[in-house]
Amino acid sequence: MLFSKRTGYWKDVSPTGMWAEFRFVWKQAGQHRWRIAAVSAACTFAVFYLMAGQEASAPHPPPKVTWISVLPENRSDKEILKENIANQKAKETLALEQAKRDEEVRNLYKTIGRWSGMDVDKIARQADAENAAAKKRELEKVGKPKLPKGAVIPTMPEADSAEAAAAAAAADAPAPTPANTPQP
Repeated sequence: MLFSKRTGYWKDVSPTGMWAEFRFVWKQAGQHRWRIAAVSAACTFAVFYLMAGQEASAPHPPPKVTWISVLPENRSDKEILKENIANQKAKETLALEQAKRDEEVRNLYKTIGRWSGMDVDKIARQADAENAAAKKRELEKVGKPKLPKGAVIPTMPEADSAEAAAAAAAADAPAPTPANTPQP
């Protein structure tokens, strides 16, 4: 006797009335009933297909920041500069080694190209011209650095000392005189 008395929303629902109304509408559609049913089923399938493809997720949690703790906190600027110079030298050494390996590979491909009957010198000239044009476009795109008023581009201390040594050597060198000027 649990469902003997319907209340709320279910009191107006009648399965027998529903089937009777469906049969009436089905007969009323005539010979187009199957087309209407197919279009209705396709629309329903399309809506549910689109809904199934939707994905929702909560916002990502903020990233967890991990500070580099292997470097001493009280390093001086000179120590930092020394480390940076050493790292730069190591980077340049690796780049030089990579360039040598790349050159070996290029030579290998040139040899294979020559054996195949290709004009590898012409191809290399074209590739060099394309690379030069690409570098030029990149430099034009980047342009000169824009610094705040009064700021200068920093230089490496070794470069400063080399320039200073060259300037000192030029200042110490005797001025050319007819006696020490080489004769042709």
